[in-house]
Amino acid sequence: MPTLIRDGVELYYETHGQGTPVLLTHGYAATSQMWRGQVAPLTGAGYQLIAWDMRGHGRSEYPAEQGAYSREATVADMAAILDAVGATRAVIGGLSLGGYMSMAFYALHPERTLGLLIFDTGPGYRNAKAREDWNVYANDAADRYQAEGLARLAAGSAEAQMAEHRSADGLVKAARGMLTQHDALVMDTLPDVKVPALVLVGADDARYLTATDYMAAKIPGAKKAVIANAGHGANIDQPEAFNRAVLDFLKGAGL
Repeated sequence: MPTLIRDGVELYYETHGQGTPVLLTHGYAATSQMWRGQVAPLTGAGYQLIAWDMRGHGRSEYPAEQGAYSREATVADMAAILDAVGATRAVIGGLSLGGYMSMAFYALHPERTLGLLIFDTGPGYRNAKAREDWNVYANDAADRYQAEGLARLAAGSAEAQMAEHRSADGLVKAARGMLTQHDALVMDTLPDVKVPALVLVGADDARYLTATDYMAAKIPGAKKAVIANAGHGANIDQPEAFNRAVLDFLKGAGL
């Protein structure tokens, strides 16, 4: 599968099928392999699935400098991948951190976004104390991977448990630089979203139920889907229901 080099960092990505491009970004500590259950359904319905490994994850490069890991760098990586596959515009989506980055992509590149697929995700924080609490959680994740190495993956949700990484160092730096929150950019953008949006959550993903309700209410015309008997990795826990919800949304939105 192909790679590209952006700003000195090699990024792994893969494409499947032909048709309307759909760029999917994995969650923290996961990889592009979490989307393998979506390849056949999406390509069979006439979409081109583009999946990739964020820097510090999977088969992408693990930069040594902490400053190489940020929201801005991730969004720029996503734009570079679309350029590499010749996609001027695409449906942009992802799970958890990948969903947050997808909304950040829209905030910075609305002209390149056909629609949004937001799975088991939060929009960040406007309240400084809530943001501080989240950052404690993110840095605690970094500390745990630093102390336990890749064995820590076994304690994660389904998408992390299936992931393969070269080392835990990238996950440590990604938690400190990409998982942490620094402003309310994404939250402030929600009322201005002008493309079709699906906000989906697993019914058992307690951390993100309220956030899903909030985003569905704030994004104009957003569609909400709750997948029964599914946790944080809703696409892995209940792939048939997940795929049906995504395809129904895409077709219904004319994408």
